[in-house]
Amino acid sequence: MAERKVAEPLDHADHLRRLISYFEDTQRDYRLWWMTSAALAMHFGFYDEQTRKHAEALINMNRELATRARVQSGDRVLDAGCGVGGSAIWLARELGARVVGINVVPGDIDRGRRYARRRGVADRVTFELQDMTRTTFPTGSFDVVWAIESVCHVPDKREFLAEARRLLKPGGRLVVADAFRRRRPFEQADERLLHDWLYPWAVQDLMTPGEFTAAAEENGFARVHFEDVSDHVRPSSLHMYRLMRVLYPLGVARRRLGLLTDVQLANRRSALEQYRVVRRGLIVYGLLTATPYASNDPSGMT
Repeated sequence: MAERKVAEPLDHADHLRRLISYFEDTQRDYRLWWMTSAALAMHFGFYDEQTRKHAEALINMNRELATRARVQSGDRVLDAGCGVGGSAIWLARELGARVVGINVVPGDIDRGRRYARRRGVADRVTFELQDMTRTTFPTGSFDVVWAIESVCHVPDKREFLAEARRLLKPGGRLVVADAFRRRRPFEQADERLLHDWLYPWAVQDLMTPGEFTAAAEENGFARVHFEDVSDHVRPSSLHMYRLMRVLYPLGVARRRLGLLTDVQLANRRSALEQYRVVRRGLIVYGLLTATPYASNDPSGMT
């Protein structure tokens, strides 16, 4: 079994290499035990009174974000950290948006392009190999910047916020769905547990909701609203835990036979750890929306 490690600070290039390696190595696992053909999602689901099944919850997360970001037909949306394109394709098919998905994982970009062609939206959805903290798009290129469980992978979240602010048109909207640490610091045992979960998933650390909200305001956003939706996401966390209670022991056996890599086994172990983190109340799952300050109005109101 791979030795557990506490997250270590990495420079930007080293972190990108580790992130790419993680997602390329675990793609098969995500496809087999988490994604659905309809959602193509690598994120947690959003459960409510009308949504009881895993596949429905994955789609419902898109719906909840789109409602909060007021995505409309014809909007140009940047899906920052797009995975294999599930949200981008959904936004194009269901809402008529024009979407650019970006990712640093070459295999995911290739898969996204194939999925878009198969679902008949290649004319409205494109994918590019780009870093979400330093893109090549012109200033003011997008109506919406959309990020589901991708900002967590950025070591310096302020870099993402600054780039999102640059890319948004006046009146544009930022929407983020992600996990946040409840406070800083925890006691030593809880900090260790948190990083035992985060490190194998190529996440160096999480911000608190207050830290992230303040960083958004410092980087040019107004009307910053953070909503704790942990209760809606907890069933998805439990679903992952129950899967891994079966799949992790099988993974240990497969690793001994050389049929699983250390990265793949650690991925499954983290899928168990995440529920321990949730039960101890160490994280909050939040949805954040914000708009860029208007250039002639410091309040950001239009």
